[in-house]
Amino acid sequence: MRLVLASTSPRRRDLLARIGVVPDRVAAPDIDESPLKAELQRIDALRLAEAKARAVARAEDEIVVAGDTTIALGRRILPPAETETVQRDLLTALSGRRHHCLSAVCLIGLDGRARVRLSDTVVAFKRLSDAEIDRYIACGEGLGKAGGYAIQGRAEAFVRFISGTHSGVVGLPLYDTRALLESAGYDLG
Repeated sequence: MRLVLASTSPRRRDLLARIGVVPDRVAAPDIDESPLKAELQRIDALRLAEAKARAVARAEDEIVVAGDTTIALGRRILPPAETETVQRDLLTALSGRRHHCLSAVCLIGLDGRARVRLSDTVVAFKRLSDAEIDRYIACGEGLGKAGGYAIQGRAEAFVRFISGTHSGVVGLPLYDTRALLESAGYDLG
């Protein structure tokens, strides 16, 4: 059995390596990641993870793993920080507040069936000053990331509380990923 990672994220490859898994192939899923109107945040993350997994061609001897991370603040789904202006707005909104990092993982097994799991991690940021936000934006690590920050980098110093899985916030909940791989019969060594 061969493993395909449906992601071009180097973070997801690094996370898989932490549990001793090296994909046989990496493929970029091409999907529209826009939230659907009135869609619950949990459903958004689950839908996108499965859509990414299904968007990648799979041979008979391959299983596919894909993930999606959604940042939810109240009832809002926060977008990735595509610009510094958006990143500033995101960090200002997260400042001093708790938010949910919903990280879904989907595995398409040899039988073609999708198995999906969701990790919900609560993260609370300290109140951020304008200067802290400016310095963080200047370092460049949060640009393009869900919620505008990378918890595995400098933004970890903003976290005053976390309840859940750190790896899920980074981009792939390892406990859930390992459980899905085991359930599919993948040899974890």
